[in-house]
Amino acid sequence: MTADQELQIIGQTVATILGRVYYDNGGNSKWLATVVQLVGFPVLLPYYILSFKTHATTDRDGKRTSPRNRVLVYVVLGLLVGADCYLYSIGLLYLPVSTYSLICASQLAFNAFFSYFLNSQKLTPIILNSLFLLTISSTLLAFNNEETDSTKVTKGEYVKGFICTVAASAGYGLVLSLQQLAFLKVLKKQNFSEVMDMIIYVSLVASCVSVVGLFASSEWKTLSSEMDNYKHGKVSYIMNLVWTAVTWQVFSIGGTGLIFELSSLFSNAISVLGLPVVPILAVIIFHDKMNGLKVISMILAIWGFTSYVYQQYLDDKNLKKNHEITTTESPDPPEAEESTWQSK
Repeated sequence: MTADQELQIIGQTVATILGRVYYDNGGNSKWLATVVQLVGFPVLLPYYILSFKTHATTDRDGKRTSPRNRVLVYVVLGLLVGADCYLYSIGLLYLPVSTYSLICASQLAFNAFFSYFLNSQKLTPIILNSLFLLTISSTLLAFNNEETDSTKVTKGEYVKGFICTVAASAGYGLVLSLQQLAFLKVLKKQNFSEVMDMIIYVSLVASCVSVVGLFASSEWKTLSSEMDNYKHGKVSYIMNLVWTAVTWQVFSIGGTGLIFELSSLFSNAISVLGLPVVPILAVIIFHDKMNGLKVISMILAIWGFTSYVYQQYLDDKNLKKNHEITTTESPDPPEAEESTWQSK
């Protein structure tokens, strides 16, 4: 497992648990929960500055993206990410964290759908089977009746949380596909700085959107009393928000790095790899109930993910095989190499 994969899984798991801890201990601001998902990007600046020289590369084609197109990419993605994070905050408020995380597995299916149209992603029978299983896994939870122990959730609130989480998963799948499209068609530079610029500027725009939402909704007026009445005190309240912000950025850099190196669909698949971790931790920490429907949903989701990984294994195997055949059949003649160097 690469460093990007580890960052994505650890960041998502810890951030989701901390988000639920915020709500369970007296937090109630959906916009504040959205803000902390986004405003942690400044912690990446020292890493960006220190690592820039190590990862610096020159443009091979000499082309530069126009500032107008670059700003347009960051603004559009930032607006989508801001709205998406708000929907996730609503879902996490009204759903048990185990149910929430299982529904989030549907983002892989949405990502594959958008990648097929935007990124020319091939949909093989094995991948289609994977997407079918993941879709059924999430759909089953629509028929799941449950309440959290800490907050009594009405049927209407449960449905609202379910719809918002599904919509957020669809939005996340779209954002990942658009990011990959932007790297290939607009930015056209496959280097370290482009990945970091994507994270930082998109997070900046999305942070502005969430802060505007916080003040426009008047939720900022209740934050002082929310901190005073927080179950474990003010220090715990602040530390929860700070570490939630940091861990979401850990997830962000891992996910964006995988999009840059491989594809948006693979990045999303890795986030689904952490799927069994969150429900198990939710049962231990929050005493979530794992009824038969949830267990079936988890098994289907894991089965769907395994199918996707198997397809990736087959693709990688075929790619290596074709590369070996090409190398064996058409070695570069020394004369051609010499003439090429002379012509430069």
